[in-house]
Order: sequence, then structure tokens, then C-alpha cells
Amino acid sequence: MSRLQTRFAELKQHNRAALVTFITGGDPDYATSLAILKGLPAAGADVIELGMPFTDPMADGPAIQLANIRALAGKQNLAKTLQMVREFREGDSDTPLVLMGYFNPIHHYGVARFIEDAKAAGVDGLIVVDLPPEHNEDLCTPAQAVGLDFIRLTTPTTDDARLPTVLNGSSGFVYYVSVAGVTGAGSATLEHVEEAVARLRRHTELPVCIGFGIRTPEHAATIARLAEGVVVGSALIDQIADARSPEQAVEGVLGLCQRLAEGVRNARG
Repeated sequence: MSRLQTRFAELKQHNRAALVTFITGGDPDYATSLAILKGLPAAGADVIELGMPFTDPMADGPAIQLANIRALAGKQNLAKTLQMVREFREGDSDTPLVLMGYFNPIHHYGVARFIEDAKAAGVDGLIVVDLPPEHNEDLCTPAQAVGLDFIRLTTPTTDDARLPTVLNGSSGFVYYVSVAGVTGAGSATLEHVEEAVARLRRHTELPVCIGFGIRTPEHAATIARLAEGVVVGSALIDQIADARSPEQAVEGVLGLCQRLAEGVRNARG
């Protein structure tokens, strides 16, 4: 089994959801970002999404847009992000790590080279926001051929007619975007999320992880009672934006991660 399959199977045995954390690679600088990345598992992150910085992150709100700008200003690129994964794997061979971002940097890097290097670095899966299933042959199919999961985003506007197409070739987990908007936006109602999860489960047996707009341990706990995973990104990145020093950034992110993890782990009693 893959790391993602193993992790979700373990969590199912313990009757709890996964805390999925997102940070942008290289934000606010390489060393600080790496320190945060290495500290996340001990702080309670079950799955890590590492953002690949890009100039035009169209699905992201102001917090993650600014994280991309900070990372790019520090000369972060895809090669350095893969290097971060390699350094992370030197001390952690168990935590699933997924790269999240947009197709342009991958295309520029070279798709075949990227797949080979990502697999060798210890990446487990990919979330590529702007690559629909009609373009599976461009990245999804060759990535899955070497064992990289390809994780799809579904949204409140993905109807029952479209869902089978979106889920075709999906693996790892399904990422449900709970609001029709960008990352860090307002949160969806509980009733809406319950209905969405029930609908997704009619179409797939993959774990369902819910993100966009989850900021507090209480909110994370509520979502953890409904789905297999809770994704938090902007709230963690705000800790970096508000920090006055690299040390404060590390402490802020890992401290919030611990509180979120406690909420998720206690959610089902």
C-alpha cells in the first residue's frame, strides 16, 4: 500500500480523521520553511500538502497568494521544493506528503523529469489545481504509472453528471472544496458539508478530505466528525505572515497545528 493508503487505513482503525496541513514551500524562506515542514508530523499533521510556488495561484486567496510571493522573492523554485522533500524524507519515511500547485511550473520543469524526480524525492501524490481530467494524459496517467497518487478537487458546483468524470483516475483521497471561492474564504454550513460528503460517497470509496475556510480547532473538529480528513492551509500561513522572526514563524505554525490536531483527534469522542 502507498503511504496515503496506509495512513488513512490506520486512522480508520482508530476512528478518527486526518489533519491535512498545507504550507507553501520556501515561505518565508527555505530554512524556515524546512524547519516548519520537519516539525509538522510531531505537531500532529497526519498528511502534509506542500505548495509549489507559482506567480499566478488562481485558486488561492490573499494569504496563500502572499505566501507564494514571499517564497518566490526568496528564489524558491520547483527544484528547491523537491530538495525540501528529500531533506524531509531523511528524517521521516512515514508521513504522506503531497505536492500541490499548478501545471505551469511542472510543464516548465519537464513533465517526465518532474515525475521521476518527485518519485525519487519521496513525494506521494499530486494536486494540480488547473489540470482537468480531460488532460489526464498530460500528467495524471504517467504520474500514477510510477505510483504517484493524483488527487482531484471537487467543489459545490461539481454536479452528479460531472462527478464521475472528475473522479476518473483519482487516487489517494478526494479533496472537497467546501466553498465556491478561493482558499481562506468563508466556511460552508454544516448541513451543506454533510450533503456534499454523502453525495461524494455515492460516487467513490476514496477518503474524503474537506478544506477551504477551516481555521479553528473547533471548526476542524466539526468537519472531522463528517469526513476522513480536514485540510487547513491559510490559517497556518497567517502565522508565518504575522511572525516577526523565523523562530516565531516556526512556533506559530507548529503551535496552531498542535491545537488543530487536538481538536481533530478528540472530535469523535
